[in-house]
Amino acid sequence: MSTDLCESTAKGTPGSTASHDWLGAWASSLSLVYCRDLEGRVLSANRAFVRKFGRSAEQLDSTPAVGFVHPDDAPTFRSDPLPAGQRVAREQRWLTPQGWRWVSWEESALVDNEAHIVGTFAVGHDITRQHLAEEQYVKLSAVVEQSPLAIAIADAEGHAQYVNTRFTEVTGLTLEQILDRDLPILREGHKSDTAYEEFWATVTAGQEWRGELTRSKPDGSKVWESVQVFPLHSAGGEITNFVSVRQDVTAGKRLEEQLRQAQKMEVVGTLAGGIAHDFNNLLAVINGYAEFSLSHSPDSAMLLKSLSEIQRAAQRASGLVRQILTFSRKAETRFSAMDLNQLVRDLVTPLCETFPRTVSFSFDLQENLPPLLADPNQIQQIILNLCVNARDAMPSGGTITINTDVRPGTELAAFHLDVQTGRKYAMLKVTDTGTGMSPEVRARIFEPFFTTKQGSHGTGLGLAVVYGIVTGHSGFIDVDSTLGVGTSFRVYLPLADDVVASPVAAAATNFPCGTETLLIVDDEISLRRLLETAFTRKGYHVTCAADGLEAIEIISDTSRPVDAVLLDLNMPGATGMDVFKVIRVCRPELKVLVLSGHLSPQARVEFEHLGQKDFVGKPYSLNELGHRLRTLLDTPKPTAS
Repeated sequence: MSTDLCESTAKGTPGSTASHDWLGAWASSLSLVYCRDLEGRVLSANRAFVRKFGRSAEQLDSTPAVGFVHPDDAPTFRSDPLPAGQRVAREQRWLTPQGWRWVSWEESALVDNEAHIVGTFAVGHDITRQHLAEEQYVKLSAVVEQSPLAIAIADAEGHAQYVNTRFTEVTGLTLEQILDRDLPILREGHKSDTAYEEFWATVTAGQEWRGELTRSKPDGSKVWESVQVFPLHSAGGEITNFVSVRQDVTAGKRLEEQLRQAQKMEVVGTLAGGIAHDFNNLLAVINGYAEFSLSHSPDSAMLLKSLSEIQRAAQRASGLVRQILTFSRKAETRFSAMDLNQLVRDLVTPLCETFPRTVSFSFDLQENLPPLLADPNQIQQIILNLCVNARDAMPSGGTITINTDVRPGTELAAFHLDVQTGRKYAMLKVTDTGTGMSPEVRARIFEPFFTTKQGSHGTGLGLAVVYGIVTGHSGFIDVDSTLGVGTSFRVYLPLADDVVASPVAAAATNFPCGTETLLIVDDEISLRRLLETAFTRKGYHVTCAADGLEAIEIISDTSRPVDAVLLDLNMPGATGMDVFKVIRVCRPELKVLVLSGHLSPQARVEFEHLGQKDFVGKPYSLNELGHRLRTLLDTPKPTAS
């Protein structure tokens, strides 16, 4: 058998008469070429065929060609000849020394010089890589389409090019709608344009972005999604596309919230016990001095002392409530630019007078410290609590050292995950030379009502309050402690981007008089009587409402004169918010001062959306309330432009 194509059997091309030159050309071709007779036996093959299937010309001679074909593909192999002039294309797996390979064959009739069909002429090409690639593509397409994750592909400018079935299910939009409207599929979920711009800068720089975003489902409900966006690059390294993968983690978020709630419930007993202990002590002081004043002959000096003690106990009770709200992060926080160094100096001066003489202070304050963005009252609590904690850790005396400095966010990022690397942080460091803490105590110091102090010398709220304030200010706290050496607390708080002048409260000694008509709305009868008496003595005409429904009835009767309303929030029947909404409908120009012991951020936002900006927190002093009311009444309503 000759390896020159069909040279031993036919002298022409399939379907025509040709010269031996044509045969020679196919003999050296890279295509796989062979001829088989009418019974399907190999007549001849070119060199490429011989090399591919690893058999010599002699071994191939008269070998049934179907023996090379995979059993599953054998039904597509036909040994009977094709009609003259007809061509057929087939894809089959053929066995080679390297294993099964996909080959694409183009077959036609083989004729002799007398135009008789004597067999089949076949030209083939190995398409294994192409076939495997197509299989992989089909599998990959099925994976993407059937994935439980919402997958979207955008071009380099962020325009949608493809979304999978899951994406259309969760958004309620079809692929055609997304493409026709050119919807910004990478923008959805980012809280602000600034946040989106930071995201876009990351991915266009060739980096992967991960985060959690919220979006609205077609039914209006909110869902949390864990989102990953990464770029696709061309062979030249240019970004060609962006791939977004979104996973619904709402169920996990709800489970996490339930776990947090369960953990809170574990400490309810301890928390209630600690609160009851402190309040019982304060109530005992108040009741004792009140009873003492009522049961003894009037002595102005003794009566003044008793009233002073009652007032002091009430102020301590107010402070305890603020601490509890701060720990639970329910206290309203008012941020402003403040001088941390000046606050330290102002606070330490009275501490030096009240702390034991065996305790001394040392300072290392960075000059020209940039303004701190914080609530001054709460930062005062941090300094006081840390200094008191340091004092109690030095029963035999020692030194409290206070440092301030500035640290870049990049320096803190290695230790705290939520650091904003582009910001700078003020560092407040309080160090003592006390007894130090063991690792076991160190691990629990921020737990509420955990204390190592004996008897009634501490409630364990101090450091828990510090932790609540720091985290509420998007800050961080580190603690280093060595037994017998001392402890250092380092608090990091974000600096203000711009210097903002903070308002200075005017000193108040006695609030001014007035003749206007006031409506006092509060369900607490003692408070109503107190306010009615105080403002009546100042010349105001006072009307009281015991609940929200009574207040709405008075306000709705526009024949009754009312110049201002002192409005409590938490009341039966109708809340303060309900009353305020009625005021805005019936008397939109009526001035309102909202009084609340706890105004949540959500409630404040709703009030401000309705145009209310005047609030007074409980407990308040009569002087403070009287001055705020007078200022409100004397301020003219802005005129429409």
